Amino acid sequence: MDTSNPAILVNGNLLPMHVRKRVRTVIQVLNSERDSVIGKSTDDQQLVIKGSPPSTPLTNFVEVIGIADSDKSIQAEIWTNFGDNFDASSFNQLCQLANAEYQHLFL
Repeated sequence: MDTSNPAILVNGNLLPMHVRKRVRTVIQVLNSERDSVIGKSTDDQQLVIKGSPPSTPLTNFVEVIGIADSDKSIQAEIWTNFGDNFDASSFNQLCQLANAEYQHLFL
């Protein structure tokens, strides 16, 4: 695992704290277009993921790694299908821990 350029785990509420940084999140895909995807974060915030999605069809839940370019958008570098079922509540709790007292374990 490459640890030279870590991505901060975020949800919609945490994204504004990390603008211009490399982030990682999971979204539920709401709408997919040629050069962007509209998704719902695990804490029910609407996010815009910019960049061309992979040529394979996106599943209901997708992990995105990229640069937060605003408080509601990410310029995607890596897209990973996470399937059609995902425990959003647990991921949301993980984001909270990764940005608080256990931050040192994640970066």
